[in-house]
Amino acid sequence: MPPGCGKTRASVGPVSALQDTPAEMIFQPSLIKTEEAQLMPRVSLKEDLTAPLGDAHFASIEDHYAAINGCIKCPLNKSRNKFVYGVGSSRAKLMFVGEAPGAQEDLQGEPFVGAAGKLLDRILAAIQLTREEVYIANILKCRPPNNRDPLPAEVAECLPHLHEQIRIIQPKLMMCLGRIAAQSLLQTTAPLGKLRKVWHNYHGVPMLVTFHPAALLRFPEYKKETWEDMKLLKARYDQL
Repeated sequence: MPPGCGKTRASVGPVSALQDTPAEMIFQPSLIKTEEAQLMPRVSLKEDLTAPLGDAHFASIEDHYAAINGCIKCPLNKSRNKFVYGVGSSRAKLMFVGEAPGAQEDLQGEPFVGAAGKLLDRILAAIQLTREEVYIANILKCRPPNNRDPLPAEVAECLPHLHEQIRIIQPKLMMCLGRIAAQSLLQTTAPLGKLRKVWHNYHGVPMLVTFHPAALLRFPEYKKETWEDMKLLKARYDQL
């Protein structure tokens, strides 16, 4: 079974009045200032991002994890401690996609367990959701050395794993957390500011883009924008 599936995490406490909660009480937005972002090279995958991904090749998340957790398709397998697959409900309506595992994720084998993960838990609580109700994964399943940006070749090798997770889970909505995740999935070099506030069609799944939680820890000026993104997401989620 993938690490984290079926776990019960300590409650972070619900936010009772969502509409009255100041963003600064919830967020602290991306590690990258938009105007300073170094644009990631376009990942040449030649995909039609509006075409459906097709049928799942595996019957379950557990079967898929068992098949790929020893992946050696790229050199990152040589430096990883643990393969970081994903966590949450395999029947989630909402899926979050980040960039890559960090140091704590690499040690524990679960995405978003460090400071950024704790913040993500608070963000979810603010829109009346829990980690167990959604699904959380990354573009890469292994930590890049020193948390460097994923290389285009690494993204190209690992993205099929994420696509299979999407095929199995069949989320109704997706949200990209951070510039690199968004640029990788949308195959663009557009800055984060241009990708936010609009719904993208990712293989038939409506998808929003927002700041990475780790970014909020360093750049509090993005709190308000992130909160607006989350309210937009919540409004559409409530219509499902």
